[in-house]
Amino acid sequence: MIRSLFTAASGMQAQQKSIDVIANNLANVNTTGFKRSRADFQDLIYQNLKTTGSPATNTTQVPTGIQIGLGSRLAAVTKIFTSGDFTQTGNELDLAIEGGGFFQITLPDGTVGYSKAGAFKHDSTGQIVTSDGNPLSPSITIPSTATKINIGSDGTVSVQVAGQSATTIVGNIQLASFPNAAGLASQGKNIYLPTDASGAATTGTPGQEGLGTLGQGFLEMSNVNVAEEMVNMIVGQRAYEINSKAVTTSDEMLQTANNLKR
Repeated sequence: MIRSLFTAASGMQAQQKSIDVIANNLANVNTTGFKRSRADFQDLIYQNLKTTGSPATNTTQVPTGIQIGLGSRLAAVTKIFTSGDFTQTGNELDLAIEGGGFFQITLPDGTVGYSKAGAFKHDSTGQIVTSDGNPLSPSITIPSTATKINIGSDGTVSVQVAGQSATTIVGNIQLASFPNAAGLASQGKNIYLPTDASGAATTGTPGQEGLGTLGQGFLEMSNVNVAEEMVNMIVGQRAYEINSKAVTTSDEMLQTANNLKR
């Protein structure tokens, strides 16, 4: 009887973590470039009361045995890197990746982070930066005299300078890919960092070697599906509730046993 109390409690803890993941997805439903997460669970160890295949007699074996499970736990929280919807903004420095790949961002400590969010700006020096002021890598600077910025699907950045009819190329945006993007570590602020599980970054020109192309004047929105997350929340809530019922039932059965009289 005590076993069922702890088993059901583990189920409640697992479902609470599932709701935590769903809540974070919903909180970021309007976050540019956000990728939803999915909670993956696994069952715990089993108590073998009778081993499968053990001899029943000299000539027969136990066909199934008796195994009592001890609950569940959170095994992983997986990032789902499917594409979100694209929205047209008309902003010259808004970029969406149509396909695979990440923008490379130089962080304050000098390391390179990776992002799907393409809402770029330029700072007082003309350098293309994120909303936090972290520059795009490799660095690209827009001249102060530029009147128009053009970013090609292959990442070529060119500007039209006042008084000149011809355009001038000022840099090229490079994208990065990983053998296992789900292994990247989320750092918040739309930044991912590589890990041993993700593998090393491979950089290249947009549109080549499996990398996506760039769309100027567009942003990739969150890939969170609100209806799907609401259904998952209901399922998680009901699973939490039924596990709590199991705890209550186990408690009532223990109370009945304690109230037995000779």
